[in-house]
Amino acid sequence: MGSVIAGIAFAKAPDWIGRKWALFVGAVVTIVGVVLQTAAQNNAMFVIARIIIGFGTGASSIAAPVYLSETVPDKLRALSLVLLYDSWYVGDLIAAGITYGSAKMDSTRAWRLPSALLGLFSLLCIILIPFPPESPRWLQNQGRSQEALLALARTHSNGSIDDPAVTVQFRQITDTLAFENSSTPHRIFLVCTVAVFAMLSGNNIISYYFGTMLTQAGATDPTTQLEINIILSAWCLVIPLVGTAMADKLGLKSRAAASTGLLTILIFLVGALTKLYGVSDHSSGIYGTVAAIFLFQGAYSFGWTPLTVLYPPEVLNIGIRSLGMGIYTFLVKGVGLLVTFAFPFALEAIGWKTYMINGAWDVVELVVVLVFSMEIRGRTLEEIDENLDGEVHSAAPPLQAILDVAPEERAEVVGALELRKDKDFVVREVMEE
Repeated sequence: MGSVIAGIAFAKAPDWIGRKWALFVGAVVTIVGVVLQTAAQNNAMFVIARIIIGFGTGASSIAAPVYLSETVPDKLRALSLVLLYDSWYVGDLIAAGITYGSAKMDSTRAWRLPSALLGLFSLLCIILIPFPPESPRWLQNQGRSQEALLALARTHSNGSIDDPAVTVQFRQITDTLAFENSSTPHRIFLVCTVAVFAMLSGNNIISYYFGTMLTQAGATDPTTQLEINIILSAWCLVIPLVGTAMADKLGLKSRAAASTGLLTILIFLVGALTKLYGVSDHSSGIYGTVAAIFLFQGAYSFGWTPLTVLYPPEVLNIGIRSLGMGIYTFLVKGVGLLVTFAFPFALEAIGWKTYMINGAWDVVELVVVLVFSMEIRGRTLEEIDENLDGEVHSAAPPLQAILDVAPEERAEVVGALELRKDKDFVVREVMEE
């Protein structure tokens, strides 16, 4: 609920105060909520604290992808964004282990200890955030050209502003910022499809109601369920890391299609096995159902876990990137809220049929992915505009042509590609300063 609010109230904050300082604000708000939750004296105080934490994490969900996509070198952009969301499973695994241990405490420490530890990584963020540079694209959009060029050099060439690759990319950024974008609805549509698919593919049934699913599958012992949850969390951490290693090798569209296709098959399988062996003494059937759940989560983690944070900030241009991620956060958390409140009734009323209905929806997702998604792998954020707008917005040469050669040969390549100096006045003026 708090993240839904953040999707509206915090959407423009990264445009107003900067990308990395928006992250700082999100971390501070989260810590305020953590303190209230740890000290909660009644249900109302606990719930309000949860909403505040949700707002803080929602703010971070908007700012972090925007900051990373605009700041890290293009060859590391996919890896950085994918690792960002892979970290969700790091927290999931830590939470599963801590609550497994704290559940044995016979006092309020059973929930106060996990609550307090929620603030650890937000505190780490606050400590580290002053040191990395601000987004060079945001700085240039604010008219702070010298700071933008220095930030770009720090993150792309170890601080050397003389690197032709830095010159070319700075030119691309400057030219693209001057272009009046005309494909906003298309970009927002792509972002919205990712938001809905990320939450309605069936993964949230498992994330929020795994215990209920295990009970329906026949694994009813609470300790056994906690142990299975820890194993699943570890599994869901390893699989995205494998997908991360292949982030630049597999196309986004092919990965999304393959992942969605596997999810469709496996959720139908989970439903069928639950129907046949749920709440029974058939141990092989129970193990088979649990195995199908693990495979389902693996298919989601390999494909959609990386794509949910990789695709949206890349298809949004700088003018709408923060706002678009606000819309994305509002929608993804809003749909998550729907799932959280609606699915328990569905699971109780129709049981295994819930998975069949979700499987039918996954078929729709697969069709949309195949028809509407586009491949943008291996391009700078400015070059992605060509895919969406159908035209190039900069006279600078393609960056990859510069990066493919050794640093000492880049100046010669730039000259061969006829980078027009008469239109490169912004770069030259800033470098002179």
